[in-house]
Amino acid sequence: PLPSPEVPANVSIFETIRQRDFVLYHPYEQFEPVVRLVEEAADDPDVLAIKQTLYRTSRNSPIIAALARAAEKGKYVTAVIELKARFDEARNIEWARELEKSNVQVIYGVKGLKTHAKICMVIRREADGIHRYLHFGTGNYNESTARLYSDVSFFTTHELLGADATNFFNAVTGFSEPQVFHKLDMAPLTLRDRLLELIEFETDRKRQGQEAAINAKLNSLVDPEIIEALYEASRAGVPIRLNIRGICCLRPGVPGLSDQIEVVGIIDRYLEHARILHFHHGGAHRVFISSADWMPRNLDRRVELLVPVEDERCKQRLLQILDVHMRDTVKGRRLLADGSYARPLAETDPSIKPLRSQEWLYRRAVEAVREAEHSRRNLFEPHLGGHGAEQV
Repeated sequence: PLPSPEVPANVSIFETIRQRDFVLYHPYEQFEPVVRLVEEAADDPDVLAIKQTLYRTSRNSPIIAALARAAEKGKYVTAVIELKARFDEARNIEWARELEKSNVQVIYGVKGLKTHAKICMVIRREADGIHRYLHFGTGNYNESTARLYSDVSFFTTHELLGADATNFFNAVTGFSEPQVFHKLDMAPLTLRDRLLELIEFETDRKRQGQEAAINAKLNSLVDPEIIEALYEASRAGVPIRLNIRGICCLRPGVPGLSDQIEVVGIIDRYLEHARILHFHHGGAHRVFISSADWMPRNLDRRVELLVPVEDERCKQRLLQILDVHMRDTVKGRRLLADGSYARPLAETDPSIKPLRSQEWLYRRAVEAVREAEHSRRNLFEPHLGGHGAEQV
C-alpha cells in the first residue's frame, strides 16, 4: 500500500478532513489514515468522544488499543462490537472484555440483528463549536486484511451526515428509538426501500425517453426483490453494469428480460470487497458506498448503512473505480445467460487490449504519489534573473 497524497503525514488528520471530503481505495492506498484518526483522537485533549462499530479486528489491533487509551484518559468512548461475527466470535469477546476494563462503553450489537455497518465518529471541541469527524467504510477496521481486501474509506465532516451518525449510534446503543435520517439509509429499516426507489427512478426515466443508467460493485447479488427490479429496469432499456465478485443469482443477457445487464466478476491478487453504487438520476449522478451486499440477510437481518457521497471530486474517483473494474479484460470474467462465466476477453481475442484493473489502479496510485512529490519540489522554485541568483 502507498501513502495517499490526500493525507499529508505532517498535518493533523482533523485538519485534513476539515479541509475537504476525501476517499481512499485500499489496499492501493494505505489504511494508516483510518488508524491515525482513532489514535489522534485518543491523544487529542479537545476530543470529547469516540464512537465506533467493530465487526472484525486484527489480533493486535492498534484501533482497539487507541479506544482503550482514550477511555483511560477520560474521553467518552463507545464501541459497538458484534459478537456473532463468524469465525471471530472468541476474539471479539476477548476484545470486549479488555475494552470494558478500560471503561469503554461496550454495546454487544443489536438484539436479533448482526451489526455489520462500518462507521467511526469523533466528536471534537473547537474554537467555533463542536464538530463531528466521520469515517465510513465498506470493509472492516482491520489493518491486516486491509492489505489484502479492496475497500473504500470515506472521510467527511458533513453536518447532516454527522447528525445522522449521532442518531445511528443513539439507536444501536439503545439511547433512543431510530430516527428519520437526513442522508443515511439503514438496514433493516430503510435501505431496501431506498435501493428499490433508486432503481425504479431509473426505470421510469427510461420509459419517459430520458437517459438512465445503473452501475454497482458488490460482493454478492442474491435478493429476489432487487433482482426483479433490475430485470424490470432492463426491460425498460436501462443499461446496467454490475461488478459482482461472488454469488450472483441474476441471469444477464437473457433476451427480453436482462439483455441490458452486464455482469463481470474479478478474481485477482486482492479480494474485491468494496460496495460502490451509481445511479444516473437525471444527470445528478447519485453515488453511494455501503457495507451491505444485495442479499436478504444484509437488507433484512443486519444493521447496515448506505452512505451518499456528494462531493464532486469524491464521486468522480468512485465512478473511475467502477468503470475500470468493468473494463477489466485480463481478470474480468463475464457472466453468461446460462450461468457460466466466459474467459477474460484478452485471453480469447488477441485484438482486445489487455487491461488488468488492479494493476491499473496500483499504477495510478504510484503516479499520484509521484505527482504530489513533484508539486512539493516545485513549490519554492525561484525566479532567477538574467545573471542568476546572487550568492551570499
